[in-house]
Amino acid sequence: MSKLTPKFVKEESQPGVYQDGRGLILRIADTGRKSWVFRYSFQGSRHDLALGTYPALSLRDARLAADKERVTISRGENPLAIRQAQRGEATSKRQSAKSFKAVAEQFIKTHAPTWSTGYARDWRSSMLNHVYPVIGKLPPADIDTAMVLRVLEPIWLTIPTTAQRVRNRIELVLDAAKAKGMREGENPARWRGHLDKLLPRQPKSKVPFPAIEWNRAPAVYREISSLDGVSARALEFLMLTACRSKEVRLAQWDEIDLEERIWTVPASRMKNGKIHRVPLTEAMVSVIESVRGIHPRWLFKKTSGGGPIPANALSRVLERIDLEQAVPHGFRSTFRTWAAEATDFQRDVCEVALAHTLPDKVEASYNRAEFLGKRRALMEAWSGFLVPAVQCSQAA
Repeated sequence: MSKLTPKFVKEESQPGVYQDGRGLILRIADTGRKSWVFRYSFQGSRHDLALGTYPALSLRDARLAADKERVTISRGENPLAIRQAQRGEATSKRQSAKSFKAVAEQFIKTHAPTWSTGYARDWRSSMLNHVYPVIGKLPPADIDTAMVLRVLEPIWLTIPTTAQRVRNRIELVLDAAKAKGMREGENPARWRGHLDKLLPRQPKSKVPFPAIEWNRAPAVYREISSLDGVSARALEFLMLTACRSKEVRLAQWDEIDLEERIWTVPASRMKNGKIHRVPLTEAMVSVIESVRGIHPRWLFKKTSGGGPIPANALSRVLERIDLEQAVPHGFRSTFRTWAAEATDFQRDVCEVALAHTLPDKVEASYNRAEFLGKRRALMEAWSGFLVPAVQCSQAA
């Protein structure tokens, strides 16, 4: 039989064994997979040595690989025995290397002191449930893109938010492993220019923030108001104003007009990019006065340093009162549900109070009213609901 040709190797699809000569064989499986095998005899025994698959290994490269093995045989060495020994060494090195799980646990241990209890718990839970069962026992150096996809693909579309967090956490752990000299090359969990080309676009779905029932709000407010600390005062202010965490955390004294009883939040800090004016109630003013003099710029200054309280400060207050199932942003939902179920205020007034953009673009283009007077009445009613009557009278 004549030698194989590149055209034949490329076009042939019939399953079978095709000889190139001098022991080089092309095998075509029922699945269409094409692989190269070098068949040789050594000390009276026949052996088949896998060289690679086509097209990753071309006909020319397969012939060169077979020639290399013939040189090994001419030296009196068995190519298959050499490969088995090499695999044994590689396996031994992998087994002695630190596993991904060990590196991840060390990463968590190192950074947990700066995390909230809930955040650290979420890290460990995501690793235990989704990552360790797939790649936990592997050394970081052995983790490639295919393995990362094995972790992500089952959860990418079903629990998209968790999947995004898992991807980011794998990337952070592998970066840490690289910094320790435990792996080389690009990070297989990186998103931009890599996994964003391999994973489908996740469905956009609005998941409500965890929130308490509106009838529990006064009790929760009392617990928060009983705590010491600037962060507790900030969370009080957030509940009273129904504003977002960032808007409250970064509140500054030059935004407060106590004479007009208005807090003006600049457009740069608003989600919709528009200035938001919040009418101040007596309860809100009481919180403001309680932090006066602490810092010349920020209402709610962090304990050390001169900046505002950090992003996780409000969540930590909730942890102090064992309310970890809720999040600060959820109080906006609590306020909105209360307004809908317990008051007769107009929908537009409630939406503007939350600085929401009206869903109907035509309606929004015509309705630019601030409803400041009506919103003041709404926020007074909300403050009266949250704050006990005796506390309101003392504040007044």
